[in-house]
Amino acid sequence: MFYKTPNGAMVGDLFMSLIHTCELNGVNSFHYLTELQRHAVGVKCAPADWMPWNYGETLARMNPPDRSVIE
Repeated sequence: MFYKTPNGAMVGDLFMSLIHTCELNGVNSFHYLTELQRHAVGVKCAPADWMPWNYGETLARMNPPDRSVIE
């Protein structure tokens, strides 16, 4: 609805589906989509690791906390 072309509607629907899935999982959709772009190679190699409900764990595995900082 309100798209100029069928292809535009398909792309819009795809993004709306991703955004809604993020909302259902309590994930910031902007952060999620940004991280997908930053880690495009990793997403291509292991897409199941980058679903909205588990991408945070994947990021944590890639960037472990810095233990050298004294608390």
